[in-house]
Amino acid sequence: MSEILDPTDLPEDQNEDTLHQQTVVSGLYENWFLEYASYVILERAVPAVEDGLKPVQRRILHALKEMDDGRFNKVANVIGQTMQYHPHGDASIGDALTTIGQKNLVFDTQGNWGDIRTGDGAAAPRYIEVRLSKFGNDVIFNPQTTEWQLSYDGRKKEPITLPVKFPLLLAMGVEGIAVGLSTKILPHNFLELIEASISILKDKPFTLYPDFLTGGYIDVSNYNDGSRGGKARIRAKIEEFDKKTLIIREIPFGTTTTSIKDSIIKANDDGKIKIKKVEDLTSKDVEIHVHLAPGVSPDITIDALYAFTECEVSVSPNACVIIGDKPHFVSVSDILKINTHQTVRLLERELEIRRAELMEKLLYSSLEKIFIENRIYRKIEECETFQAVLETIDKGLKPYKKQFYREITEDDLIRLTEIRIKRISKYDGFKAEELMRRLEQELAETEDNLANLTRFAINYFKELAKKYGKGRERKTEIRAFNTIAANVVAAANAKLYVDREGGFVGTGLKKDEFVSDCSDIDDIIVFRRDGKCLVTKIQDKTFVGKDIIYCSVFKKNDERRVYNMLYLDGKSGITMAKRFSVTAVTRDREYDLTMGNPKSKVLWFTANDNGEAEVVTINLTAQSTAKIKQFDYNFAEVLIKNRSAQGNILTKYPIRKVSLKSGGVSTLGGVDIWYDEHLGRLNRDERGKYLGNFDNGASILVVYKDGEYELTNYNLTNRYEPADIAVLEKFDPERIVSSIYYEANQKSHYVKRFKVETSTQDKKFSFIGDAKNSKLLAVTTDRFPRFEITHQMKEKGPLEKMVLEPEGFIDIRGWKALGAKLPFAKVKEVKLLTPRRNNDRDMAENRTITPTLIVVEPEPDEQTDETPDTDDTSSEQTVKQLGLFS
Repeated sequence: MSEILDPTDLPEDQNEDTLHQQTVVSGLYENWFLEYASYVILERAVPAVEDGLKPVQRRILHALKEMDDGRFNKVANVIGQTMQYHPHGDASIGDALTTIGQKNLVFDTQGNWGDIRTGDGAAAPRYIEVRLSKFGNDVIFNPQTTEWQLSYDGRKKEPITLPVKFPLLLAMGVEGIAVGLSTKILPHNFLELIEASISILKDKPFTLYPDFLTGGYIDVSNYNDGSRGGKARIRAKIEEFDKKTLIIREIPFGTTTTSIKDSIIKANDDGKIKIKKVEDLTSKDVEIHVHLAPGVSPDITIDALYAFTECEVSVSPNACVIIGDKPHFVSVSDILKINTHQTVRLLERELEIRRAELMEKLLYSSLEKIFIENRIYRKIEECETFQAVLETIDKGLKPYKKQFYREITEDDLIRLTEIRIKRISKYDGFKAEELMRRLEQELAETEDNLANLTRFAINYFKELAKKYGKGRERKTEIRAFNTIAANVVAAANAKLYVDREGGFVGTGLKKDEFVSDCSDIDDIIVFRRDGKCLVTKIQDKTFVGKDIIYCSVFKKNDERRVYNMLYLDGKSGITMAKRFSVTAVTRDREYDLTMGNPKSKVLWFTANDNGEAEVVTINLTAQSTAKIKQFDYNFAEVLIKNRSAQGNILTKYPIRKVSLKSGGVSTLGGVDIWYDEHLGRLNRDERGKYLGNFDNGASILVVYKDGEYELTNYNLTNRYEPADIAVLEKFDPERIVSSIYYEANQKSHYVKRFKVETSTQDKKFSFIGDAKNSKLLAVTTDRFPRFEITHQMKEKGPLEKMVLEPEGFIDIRGWKALGAKLPFAKVKEVKLLTPRRNNDRDMAENRTITPTLIVVEPEPDEQTDETPDTDDTSSEQTVKQLGLFS
């Protein structure tokens, strides 16, 4: 605080004017800054937990409510009305109003309000219109439960907070930057918020995850309940239209189609991805076409789009709200609990107000009835003063006062004197009794609701969902994301060269030896003749040591790349053989692959991507004392160990030459592959469904729900959309596919069994035909499949169920064949049942069990009044051998 000097402390030669020039300013800045920071936090940037609104938003809603007459208002007019309450100008009001309107919840809008998907701004305020939505009117306003304060200039009243009976803050989300802190609360789904509020009232557990109008995918594994320190990863929804085109259908929250297109173009210019062009065809729905360069994998490009563009963004929520005039960092669950309990309190207050109103109406109706039916109004005709009139009425009511819930006041008596003669003359006692019964009934209902407040609040939330929940289903799909290694999906936008004698590697040595294509974010591994290796970041030109024998792009954790090496130990003169892999290293650190003795050198070195072990011929020197001076050595005899292992002794005699005799086969065997159904990705980490052991030439069979199948390789970069897949397994040419489908041209249902006869990979084949509206009902590759078919034998006939075991009834045909026609007028549903398996004895004796077609007793038609049969298919079903299929 500033300190003003006492005039008595001044020297005699200083007058009072000098006093004002010697104000101590220590502490002034600190206090002023704190006051400014507090103002920004409380009055501008951070929402209040009670209604979830910042002051400008609250003032907009209050102004719009004052203007509300059911018709649309010009936004410019709303801005002007709001300026009576908000002292910060029209720009901030207009921006806030547009933001609220684009969330499509509490406003009905008309005109061009912009598009959050494309980033287009709204038209000028004079061209667009707005009004409160029915939902906004229902849940936000109630003057009887609102606390009021004077506006900034003292001319108007404005609400301190609005009595919102809904978790509006979590539904709309908010973002704000104050002094020293910020807030970011992501929007959540309307219906899920209601369900969670009901769970709170029922004292049940609940979880809440964000939902965005822009759709897309979200990974909430680190969401941390929306509190500080959490993170949500959001991805665009990308479809593979064909092998040359990708289509982006939905975009991440916080991005626009323009920003995504620009980020894709930039990634292409930087060489991270390879595309021909990008087209933004967004109109009613988001549609961005990404045309790929020739020879580029769509699956790898999708991963690259997520890794290098705005097709994937990471958002860090930070739930900060004003509670009790102070900012608090809380979680989304905390906010919802506060909002839910506040809704209960507001509902209770409204019920209490309504109860008081009903009791007053009943009181006055009773007074009126007594006043008229007992002709008290006749007794006041002779009264000469108004006070005498009141006393006469009071005397007439005295016998009935005990039945009233409160004392009769003078105001009640005055109100009776105001009843007109016309009303008295037309008074109908029967109608009055009926009105009082309705009031009593409503009062009893109100009392019951107050006594069972939790039940009433739950019904209130359910009514909100029923009334306003249509079309507000979840738009953002929750799923787990895989971690994309940038160096795996980056496009090969550079070329690696090596100067072996000089010891240089890099992308700028274009006059030297070409090694391979690479990306500018790759690491390279280098092996030298002296038995040293190192991994370094790729650059234009890097010195790594002279006499390079091998270099390539380094793949971290690649256990299948095996290096075969013979080296001479410089101290003992012994030649050692070793096989090893390099999975993880420290960048730019040299590793010695020999025993570490000086003058050691590498005699033979190969790199094998699939663990191949070659056979080499060893020629010893002529001066060697060995009896056999030439012999073959097979690397398959050497175990694969880590890089620091010394290896096996090959010979103690000096070697003149090592030459290749024959290339070897892989000693690693196949690769075990699993399919993660949540991520839609293959992996070798034992996550998900085990597909089998894969070696060269093996394929994966994918059968899609649209009636197509495809053979793919087993690269871990492949992408599969779990929602579209019916079968995904290792391909076996002898495996039989059984299916039931509807053929649109024939307007009939068919069952067929076939083997996959095509061998082309990454090409889809339709086994249900190309007719429009044909659809697959069920498919399986089980050896002995069973289908439960709910059908009608005749149009409008009763529903029947049968279990079909097609093995034995239907011959195996080509994948293009129609199959056997089902003799039903309609097929309502097909379920895949647990397959029947041969027991061990049958398998050992190579016996075939005769398949059966099981027909379950028909159920009554939905339009009849017959009692449905039980669903017991074990004892009360009729089993028949039917030769329906040839």
